[in-house]
Amino acid sequence: MKRNFSIKKASANLLGSAILAFGLYHIHAFAAITEGGVLGMTLLLQHWFSVSPAVSGLVLNAACYLFGWRVLGRDFILYSLFAGGGFSLFYAVFEQFPPLWPQLAQQPFAAAVLGAVFVGVGVGICVRADGAPSGDDALAMGLARLTRLELQWVYLVSDLLVLGLSVSYLPPVRLGWSLLTVVLSGQIIGLVQKLPLPRGRSAK
Repeated sequence: MKRNFSIKKASANLLGSAILAFGLYHIHAFAAITEGGVLGMTLLLQHWFSVSPAVSGLVLNAACYLFGWRVLGRDFILYSLFAGGGFSLFYAVFEQFPPLWPQLAQQPFAAAVLGAVFVGVGVGICVRADGAPSGDDALAMGLARLTRLELQWVYLVSDLLVLGLSVSYLPPVRLGWSLLTVVLSGQIIGLVQKLPLPRGRSAK
């Protein structure tokens, strides 16, 4: 089967995954802002059913990528290797250094907004280049293709569903900041996803 491979798309996925990893490490990890999607679901399963996120995360992410592959095709999986692998690599590198803004742990509003910008831009670049850095993104991209809904609204519905279930064990204030960041990041992903990629040659 003839398959196209775009170096520009692969590079864009690496760039997006670097931005995402930077934001999650330097902001979300230290500000204790939770997420919707797969990450939020793993925390929910851990709390109520004592299922380790190591197990539930693996199963849920694998299922989401399988769904994305069935709906979006092989090229999606190829570029997702760059996005997901790049995220793990860059996050491991960032972990070797102290956080740039530790004071954000005491400024949840700033952390929610700034974190949403990094997540939205980073994931948006990956999605625009046909890759998914996480299972959440694979699920959202597949559902957007099937339902013909705009991507940001698919993110919003899935995140609200998980955060709604998380009301059962998380304090309202913490959920409020998480809601702010997922709403903003989803809208930014939708905007960035619509931007045109620079034209370039494809390696075949």
